[in-house]
Amino acid sequence: QVQLVESGGGLVQPGGSLRLSCAASGTIVSINAMAWYRQAPGKQRAWVASITSGGEINYADSVKGRFTISRDNAKNTVYLQMNSLKPEDTAVYYCNAGITRNYGGNSWNYWGQGTQVTVSS
Repeated sequence: QVQLVESGGGLVQPGGSLRLSCAASGTIVSINAMAWYRQAPGKQRAWVASITSGGEINYADSVKGRFTISRDNAKNTVYLQMNSLKPEDTAVYYCNAGITRNYGGNSWNYWGQGTQVTVSS
């Protein structure tokens, strides 16, 4: 079974930085696109950034210029470097990955458990 495990969340002051990590484990043939989402209190889950298996990257307008998504395929890990953090970035951050577990099989979406990011002075 495939699992995504996140780490790196915490409390940071406005203007500060955090780096989130999400590592996939289990029986994995390949990982396709990986992405980060976030959900603030009282809000729906929103897409933040994504990176394809080929390294193509897209960001939500709200984080452009501040966040950087990257991946380490050897470690089956996706990262989200968050700089110049603002209070409005406060949310639970979730990673998502499309993972193929069998040769010729389907790609299934998996979600991490979420990690809390709080930006407050």
